[in-house]
Formats: sequence, structure tokens, C-alpha cells
Amino acid sequence: MLFSQMFMPTMKEDPKEAEVLSHRLMLRAGFIRKLASGIYTWLPLGLRSLRKVENIVREEMNKKGAQELLMPAVQPKELWVESGRWEFYGKELLRFKDRGDHEHCLAPTHEEVVTDLVRREVRSYRELPLILYQIQTKFRDEIRPRFGVMRSREFIMKDGYSFDADEAGAEKSYMAMHDAYEQIFRRCGLRFRAVEADTGQIGGSFSHEFMVLAETGEDIIISCNNCGYAANLERAEVRAVARSITNKGGSYRKVETPGKKKVEDVASFLGIEPSKLIKTLLYATDKGTIGVLVAGDREVNETKLKNLLSLEFLTLADEATIEQVTGGPLGFSGPVGLSIPLYADRDVLCMEDFVVGGNQRDVHIIDVNLGDFSVRDFYDLKVACVGDGCPRCDGFHNATRGIEVGHIFKLGTKYSKSMNATFLDQEGKEKHMVMGCYGIGIGRTVAAAIEQNNDQFGMMLPFSIAPFEVEVLPVNTSHAESMEVADTIYKGLLAKGIDTVLDDRNERPGVKFKDCDLIGMPLRVAVGERGLKEGMVDIKLRTETEPVRIGRDEAIGRVLEYVAKFRGF
Repeated sequence: MLFSQMFMPTMKEDPKEAEVLSHRLMLRAGFIRKLASGIYTWLPLGLRSLRKVENIVREEMNKKGAQELLMPAVQPKELWVESGRWEFYGKELLRFKDRGDHEHCLAPTHEEVVTDLVRREVRSYRELPLILYQIQTKFRDEIRPRFGVMRSREFIMKDGYSFDADEAGAEKSYMAMHDAYEQIFRRCGLRFRAVEADTGQIGGSFSHEFMVLAETGEDIIISCNNCGYAANLERAEVRAVARSITNKGGSYRKVETPGKKKVEDVASFLGIEPSKLIKTLLYATDKGTIGVLVAGDREVNETKLKNLLSLEFLTLADEATIEQVTGGPLGFSGPVGLSIPLYADRDVLCMEDFVVGGNQRDVHIIDVNLGDFSVRDFYDLKVACVGDGCPRCDGFHNATRGIEVGHIFKLGTKYSKSMNATFLDQEGKEKHMVMGCYGIGIGRTVAAAIEQNNDQFGMMLPFSIAPFEVEVLPVNTSHAESMEVADTIYKGLLAKGIDTVLDDRNERPGVKFKDCDLIGMPLRVAVGERGLKEGMVDIKLRTETEPVRIGRDEAIGRVLEYVAKFRGF
């Protein structure tokens, strides 16, 4: 490919709309352009990287026996009603009617469609296990799309689905996909970690997220400093602390706390630490109003709470509900005297002589103990923090940041039961298929690679997913010998199967070198008049600061060595 023939609209300045580093660099390097909120066009350079990720995904999925297909992006309402997700999925599901007044949605995922397909075609255990996947455009109507292609409304995704005859087979398929994902992200040149995760709107019994480690990541990974335990913030568990427990009560008293609603303000007013307070949070749920107790210096993990109680929805109660249930305004709720179901974090079990809201304006209650109110039970309901105990060993939690690029789920029979996807086992009995679901954000993977690999000059993409592996850069295109040598090296590399571009533009050297760094070309071969006088050219890895000068006739061989080392031949 010749630079002069490429559609490559780069930018000199940082675009104002860019929110994160990858968004800024992808716009500046001419990888993407915005069409509408959360909707982007992939330009030729960006598309080359995107396709390389796709090819890696295909190769590794195929190695595990998965088969590629392509399902419709438009899906009928009836399938989503059948699975129970038409209303549950929420406003992210873009719904519309066709000219026949039939309701459809624009696919955010394909569990319903693939389950419908398989239930119609697979009848016997002999046809299982089966793993199907596709690489296709999805649409989720995000309320606040941001970070460029990192969280867009329209995006390209690899979604795969496994169908097995039993749990043992499903576990085997799940681990095969887990292994495939690790190999995919290794081949993409990424530093990543697989962490336990919540199943969210997809549902199912268990899942792992694959996180690219990056300081700019929007997700927090909690991991043990002693064992292999790791989970995202929603899922992370905390070890129970063994302490003496007391059920004393009856010694509490009310005190006035005028205008003090926030934990910090109450603690300061009473001269105590926030950890000596207990927050009482009221939630509206599909099972009625409930109360949750957590230490004043901690936050409720709503995902844990929702999963614990098998809730369809969970949201903080409004002020009217709070006043109706407690008798007091927002900011003064407490457990003493409440008749609604109360659930408490395990830390509360070990507290005594603490402070709670008084259920009336400007009043709190001090010296409260567990004997002064009743709770249904004590659970791990708080958001995990650095220093908390690991639930798997005697280690403690650390925190790092990451970007989710892949997610795998054990679905079990969630969809096969609701949509009656069955098969006949060896004894001729009808059973529901056991399913798994496996997704990779293709565009997110490109963006995450940029977040992880960059410097002040631009991208530093790995060989495997950069738009080109090598750029041959004649410093002065008007110098005949430079162009002749550059063209010879360029064509020689192409003949060896190296993905190479020749910057034949009649531009100033500084412009060409800056574009090369901005785009993140992994390896540059610079051909200049001065070097050629000595029969030399300069080779430079994007990750190195200085070039290496070698003989012009050695250039192709040396490039092959570099590519073999970093591409993984």
C-alpha cells in the first residue's frame, strides 16, 4: 500500500470532543469519524486493525471447534417476550415497528435468535455439543455514550453460544472458550486478566470478564495479594471477620443533630469516626420496600443485594416513600422501630454502641446495639475495598483499573427452558440444553490496546493488530536513489508476506515521521540520503527511542527477524 493513495485524514491538534486517550488518538490518526452520538465510521486505517482482531478471533474460535454463522440484526418482539426480556432489558433495547405494524428490536445480543435456531434444528444428543459464533454489528441505546468506540451505541461484537447435553459438557465448553479468549488477547499483544463478574442483563449462573489492564480503565479490578482470586467491583467478595458478637440493647438514647444528614457531618458533630455510624438505606424493589444496613464508611453493593434477594429491579426509595415508611425525612433513617424487612452487612454483626438515624428530622440515636432492632440476616453486602480480606485465603485485596474487552457466561438452562430448546437423550427422554454465552467487543479491543500502548507521540500498537507491521519511509522522495532503495525494500517485504506500507508522499520529513508515530507503526525503515552515502538505512521499533543503522542490503532480513520475534512466527 502507498501512503499517497490512502484515505488517511489525520489531525494535528487534539479534537475537543475526545474524552479519553484512545478516542483522541483514534480521531487524530484517522481511524474513526463520528456520525452521530455513539455511532462511528471506521476509516481504512482503523478498519485494518479491526479486521486483524476479527481474524485472530476467528482463528482461535475455529481451533476450539466453534462454527461461524451470521444472524439477523433485526429481531421480532415475540422471541424477546418468550425469553422474558422484552420489558426487562430496558430502554437500551431499540424497539420499532415495521410497515406491517409488527414490533421488532435492533439486536443488542443474540441469545433469543440462536436459541430459536437451535431448538428448530437440533433434536438429538448426538448433535451436541455445539458452539456457534458470529461477528456482527450490535446496537444498544446507551443513555450516555462516551469514550469513543469504548462505549458506543453501535459496535462490532463477536458473540458465541454453546449448547450441551449436561452440566459437565457445559463446563467443558466454558473452559474451552476461556482458553480461547486467553489466547486471543495474548495474540493481540495485550496485558489482561480474567476476573469473576456479575451476569447482568444476559443472566445465568456464573461469568468471567476479560480485562485489559490500563490506568485509564473505567472498571476497577479487585484481586488478592496472595492467591489467584480476582473479580470486578460488582462481584468482589469480602472475607468475614471473626469478632465477638453482642446482642445487648436497651441503652440507646436520642440526640439532636440539627441539619446533619451526611455521615461525615454527623460524625464530626458527634466527635466520632464514620465507622461508628450505620447507614440505613431504603430501596424500592419488586418485592416491596426493604432496608439495608452498612457501616458509615462503606457503600452498599447493589449488585450483591439484587442477586441475594433475586430481585427483578432495585432502586433507592424516593423521599415520599422514606417519609411514609420511617416517619422522618431523607437523611435521618434508622433501623430502630422499622417494620420493613432489614438486611445488614456482616460488619454490622460485629459492631456495638453505634449511631443510627432517629427516623425524625434533626435526630440521631446513639449507643445502639443489635438487640435494639431485628434484621432478617447478615450478608456480604458492601463494596469491596483495598485492604479487605480475600474470601478464598488469608490474603488481602488490591485494586487495579481495567477495560472490559470480553465476557463469558454460564447461562445454564435460563433460555432453553423459557424458549423450550430441548433434545432427546440416550434414553429417549426430552431434556433442556445447557447453554453458555461468549462475547468480545472487537472495537473495544482496538481502543483498549491503544489505552495500554501509547506515548506522547501517539499509538504504540502491537505488531498483530497495527494497521501495518512495517512502514518504509524515504526521507526525501525527490531523491531518486532513496526512492529506488525504499521501493526495493518495500516490494521485498511484501513478497515475504509482511504487511508493509510505503510513505511515498512529497511531504516534509517531520510530517512523515510524526504521522508514523501517531499511527503507531510497529517498525519503521527510514531511507535517507546521508545514510545511503554509506550504504546504510535506519530501522527503528516504535517502542524504542533510537534507530539502529544497518546495511541497506540487510534491511529485509533484519525486518524479518524483528517481525518473527514480535508477531510470533
